[in-house]
Amino acid sequence: MKYKKRQKYKYTLHSEEKIETRISVSQAYDSPFLSLSKQGMLTIKKGYAWDGASGPALDTKNIMKASLVHDALYQLMREEVLPQSARKHADTLLRETCLEKGMSSFRATYIYYGVRVVGGFFSRPDTLCA
Repeated sequence: MKYKKRQKYKYTLHSEEKIETRISVSQAYDSPFLSLSKQGMLTIKKGYAWDGASGPALDTKNIMKASLVHDALYQLMREEVLPQSARKHADTLLRETCLEKGMSSFRATYIYYGVRVVGGFFSRPDTLCA
């Protein structure tokens, strides 16, 4: 996975990433930076910007893909493409991806419980201002 640091967001994706989320939707979604198939294939497109790990978690190699996917899924919840009920699955996928990338079980579980406690605030739909 290739990415670079940014000023407003921490990182910009330099190559497309795909992940099977196991979150099915009734209608496929496509935007300039994200797409989600009906079967749950999430495509995060080149140029997508994200903040990496949040809170006390450090941006280490074994959290980068997990934070990318988690941020994208939370964005889809804020945009109401995904229901709020998908949040627990997004958080579980974060933990699973961290473990797949070699993170210790202790740290992955710590991060998982962190997003379970405070993540709900960040998945709420965006409020549009006039």
